[in-house]
Amino acid sequence: MARELVIKVTCGVDAPERANQGVTVAATAAASGVPVSLWLTGEGAWLAVPGRAAELALPLATPVVDLIATVLELGTVTVCGQCAARREITEADVLPGVRIAGAPVFVEEALRDGAQALIY
Repeated sequence: MARELVIKVTCGVDAPERANQGVTVAATAAASGVPVSLWLTGEGAWLAVPGRAAELALPLATPVVDLIATVLELGTVTVCGQCAARREITEADVLPGVRIAGAPVFVEEALRDGAQALIY
C-alpha cells in the first residue's frame, strides 16, 4: 500500500509562514504522486473561501491560492466542521471541491494503514 499524507493546517493569515509551510508540503507531496488529504482548521478554514487565500502573501513563497489549487486537483481539501460553523462558513461558501467534515473523518483518515499525519 502506498504511503499517504494527512496534513492539518491550523492557521491562516494569523501565522502565514506556518500556514504556507503546511500547504506547500501538501501540494509538493500531491504533485509527487503521494495521496494527500489537506485539512484546514481554525483560522486556516478561511483559506478555503474564494479570495481569502490571496490574503496570505509571503515573500519568496508560492501563493497559497496556487498550492490549494494543486491539492484540490490531485488530492482532497477538507474544512473542519466545527471550525466552519464557528466562522459561519457553509458548503456554499467554499471553493468547488472542498468538503466540510468533522473529527471522525479526520481520525479515520489519520489512522489508515500507511497514513502519516502532519500538523502545522
